Amino acid sequence: MRQIALVSLVSLGLTIPAMAQVPAGANPATGARPGNDIGTGQSLPTSNNASNITPSTTRSPIAPRLPAPNVANDTPRGYLIAARQALSAGRTGEAQEALERAESRLLDRSVAPSRADEPIRGPRIADVTAARDALAGGNRAAAIAAIDGALNRPQ
Repeated sequence: MRQIALVSLVSLGLTIPAMAQVPAGANPATGARPGNDIGTGQSLPTSNNASNITPSTTRSPIAPRLPAPNVANDTPRGYLIAARQALSAGRTGEAQEALERAESRLLDRSVAPSRADEPIRGPRIADVTAARDALAGGNRAAAIAAIDGALNRPQ
């Protein structure tokens, strides 16, 4: 009899309000998990090591938050220099983040909508891709060489 009453309520468009589920240990006011401060850009998991670059380096569908690179200016060159410095110091996570930001800056452009589906290509982008691939393979020397190649190319 109860099932019939519930089906009748649902069929009439009446719904039973769902109770909000807050994950264990989460802040009841915001629902944020511990270590995730809403609005600060700080979240878990974090890592100082490069990861999730290629399928072979992906251990989880959730990529960890990487350390922000120390850059003097928000340009591809600034991020490439930061990536090189981080790699030289063995900070692979920071280097990965700097390479990803450098690549994003290199891919910024204004084009006609009819050309929006054309990928940007060029030697500097190829160098950044090579640096990321070398980093994924654990080859810091090759990653630094690829970054040097990108830094020595005309802008």
